[in-house]
Amino acid sequence: MCVIYNEQMADLAHLLGEMAGLAGSAMDRATQSLLQADLTLAESVISEDERISEMITDAEEKAFALLALQAPVAGDLRQVVSAIQIVQDVNRMGALALHVAKVTRRRHPNHALPEAVNGYFAEMGRIAVNMGESAREVLETRDPLRAAQLNEDDEAMDDLHRHLFTLLMDRDWKYGVAAAVDVTLLGRYYERFADHAVEIGRRVIFLVTGVLPPDVDTEA
Repeated sequence: MCVIYNEQMADLAHLLGEMAGLAGSAMDRATQSLLQADLTLAESVISEDERISEMITDAEEKAFALLALQAPVAGDLRQVVSAIQIVQDVNRMGALALHVAKVTRRRHPNHALPEAVNGYFAEMGRIAVNMGESAREVLETRDPLRAAQLNEDDEAMDDLHRHLFTLLMDRDWKYGVAAAVDVTLLGRYYERFADHAVEIGRRVIFLVTGVLPPDVDTEA
């Protein structure tokens, strides 16, 4: 029974890592579609969302089957419960990349972003993609030190988000209300993507050590 449980848990962990990798890839393509007003890239993100949704359902079914059939306790129960929570974080990461792609599609053939903020979003996209890849690595290696480093990456994202908001509030903003709304929403999507990656790291630390680090805000 223990061997079966370990095999099933390893299978679930691999699936979670694969899903995090797909979310990072989706955000990469969504960012490029945003910066280049590339409808083809945006549509590739949107069309792949169904695949991610299917994997989410598969992961949830595997996790709940472990609870129902293996009746784990103590550390094993902690692993399964953490996995169920991680599924939802990965799900939100994929959804946030989808939101970015949909903004590109909605504004096409025009650019959704004023040229003045392209640099901000190029860097926020780079950080988000790196955090998605780091989340994948953390899920596969269960390295608590690497998991903790996600929080440092999130600080860089938060700094960029604050600077972006300052730019929007500047009286010299000349790109109109619609652009300001798009920039505000898009900045929020990247910030939340990073927050969910941090939350994955936090849950992995709990999974390995039994100690839950301080919470992060992941409302969206």
